Amino acid sequence: MPRYLTLGSIPKKRHTAHRTQPGFHNEGLHYEEVISTQGFSRAYSIAYHLRPPTRVKAVEPAGQWAIERVEQPVLRHHHLKTRSLPATGDAVTGRVPLLTNADVTLWRCRPADPQRELFRNAVADEIVFVHHGRGVLVTHFGRLPFRDYDYVVIPRCTTYRFDFEPTEFAPDLLVIESAGVVGFPNRYLNPEGQFRLGAPFAERDLHGPSELEILDSAGETPVLIKDGSRLSRYFLADHPFDVVGWDGCVYPFTFNADDFEPITGTIHQPPPIHQTFEASGFVVCTFAPRMLDTHPAAIKVPYAHSNVESDEVLYYVRGRFGSRRGVEESSITLHPHGIPHGPHPGTIAASRDMTRTDELAVMVDTFRPLDLTRQALALDDPSYPLSWLD
Repeated sequence: MPRYLTLGSIPKKRHTAHRTQPGFHNEGLHYEEVISTQGFSRAYSIAYHLRPPTRVKAVEPAGQWAIERVEQPVLRHHHLKTRSLPATGDAVTGRVPLLTNADVTLWRCRPADPQRELFRNAVADEIVFVHHGRGVLVTHFGRLPFRDYDYVVIPRCTTYRFDFEPTEFAPDLLVIESAGVVGFPNRYLNPEGQFRLGAPFAERDLHGPSELEILDSAGETPVLIKDGSRLSRYFLADHPFDVVGWDGCVYPFTFNADDFEPITGTIHQPPPIHQTFEASGFVVCTFAPRMLDTHPAAIKVPYAHSNVESDEVLYYVRGRFGSRRGVEESSITLHPHGIPHGPHPGTIAASRDMTRTDELAVMVDTFRPLDLTRQALALDDPSYPLSWLD
């Protein structure tokens, strides 16, 4: 979890009366809401609403968001060319599922429309990587600005809306939906929970909400709620963005991939040095621009390796990818368990005189096999498994 943060007006002690401030219209008392993880055992935040957050006027089914898995007849590598995905829907309804297992689902999203309906994921944390886009994530925790190459980490049960600003490039997102709580690698943290001095990023690189979005509105507000494949629509009696203050360690935050400080060595370092987040069943790594190995005989691209107990997904963001041929910006490669993969022919020799790499990529390593979806197969290059031939 990120560090403790407080924003707005809160009482001196928890679970004590917080009287209404001048200018607001309610019953004279703010209403406390505890947002906790693992019951009441782990990190939490406490928010103070103008009106009870429990007031619901109506509930209705909103359909299913079923993921259509496609069984593969053979074990092989895949190259999904997602750059051609058409823009559709908004930052929620436009999501296209590509890879999934019980721990994580990877979606691509190229929104065509503004998000008009509030959304809440009831059973999963989300990491939204902003390949292109600038704007504000508006939540009951306040306004969270984001920009190109930000990871936007959204804890489960956060009610939110993506507001994009007009920019040169249309919004383009990679969404990592996690069944487990998203956190940081334990080896980066000291016993007090602070980032160690040798970690590749630290507290100063994490950014929480910057200001509150206090809507003093008693009007009916619909919220689309997802729990697994089921969708429900709640009609709240009051707008949920009526929080006058909150504090705690559970809230959405951003971390920019260009703030990752790569760890390098005289010879090639393995992928765990790039780790950024972890959750039950998978890790997320950031391959950021960095100096290459300095040993005079160093091989400056990754060695061939067999993924014995994991599936490796790479999302190619920016730059020239030194170990791979034929990929492009927004490509996704899946190198599954049990069969080797490595640098393409010619890339070892081509890297000999290089001193640094400008590539930026996001890697997701899962510890259970991933299934492809029907949408993923439509983007797959069937010749990719043969691309290691001279």
